[in-house]
Amino acid sequence: MNTERHPLEPFLPQNARILMLGSFPPPKARWSMEFFYPNWINDMWRLMGYIFYGDKGHFEVKSEKRFDKEAVVEFCTQKGIALYDTATEVKRLKDNASDKFLDVVTPTDISALLAALPHCTAIVTTGEKATEVITGTFGCEKPSVGSMTTFTANGKEMHLWRMPSSSRAYPLSIEKKALHYKAMLGAEIGGIE
Repeated sequence: MNTERHPLEPFLPQNARILMLGSFPPPKARWSMEFFYPNWINDMWRLMGYIFYGDKGHFEVKSEKRFDKEAVVEFCTQKGIALYDTATEVKRLKDNASDKFLDVVTPTDISALLAALPHCTAIVTTGEKATEVITGTFGCEKPSVGSMTTFTANGKEMHLWRMPSSSRAYPLSIEKKALHYKAMLGAEIGGIE
């Protein structure tokens, strides 16, 4: 079983106030764009479209079954959302992106990411494995889904938000997931009606 290195560089806009971390991207065959949360059946960008624009399809290129990478990048830059994952190297136990079948070989140096984000005040995890990596790294308590706890990183008090997974395998409607994401985004970056 081969190890797989992360195919993307961290996305770290200088104005970022939140660092959103998943576990690891799906296999490339499932990508609809060269960016984070690329799987067409993952609802991260539909959640963001629904929350900020009242339109789940806002970031979709309809006729092509892909997300508009340029629009997503511009949105994340404007809103101050940094993106990466909690593993830089994994072994896939099955050919998918399920946390259950990912063996983390090399965890990401989260402190180094935070050092590059001077305005960041929160880490947002989008899955169980990502949450476990953060709580293990910083020794903080694991918040329940949709809630937040505080911890210290690089001498600064931070928030850790645990969001429901944007994967359709997570048994919650997009509208109910959006309530959790909207509360977190409102608290950390504001500007949500």
